[in-house]
Amino acid sequence: MIGEGVPMDFINPPELGTPRGWTNGVVAPAGGRVLFIAGQTGAAAGAAPADPDFTMQFGRALEKVLRVLDAAGGGPQHVARMTVYVSDLDAYRAARPALGSVWRARMGERYPAMTLVEVSRLLDDGALVEIEATAVLP
Repeated sequence: MIGEGVPMDFINPPELGTPRGWTNGVVAPAGGRVLFIAGQTGAAAGAAPADPDFTMQFGRALEKVLRVLDAAGGGPQHVARMTVYVSDLDAYRAARPALGSVWRARMGERYPAMTLVEVSRLLDDGALVEIEATAVLP
């Protein structure tokens, strides 16, 4: 885990199987401040994504989420929930091995409660991925 965070309880009932790349539930402590981070794509500020590579866009989108988190005084250890929207599920599946190293470089071995949704389009032209998150700050 990267750094110390708010002491959240990660809930993974055994009857749901062992999660790989996510946590089934997270209980945040009373008194924590909740930060809602809007969906971030792999686009540069005000521009279409420069690179059509899924892994590159995922890394940039995740980095943008973490910049918002940093601006609020938090870090990767404070992320409790994340939703990843992809416009091409097959591209996501093909990129999974590379995405693991992108994830670990930014998030360590921390996996929040996560959902992945395939959508027909994203707002930014050329966007293949968009990530939104909820964090619990001390």
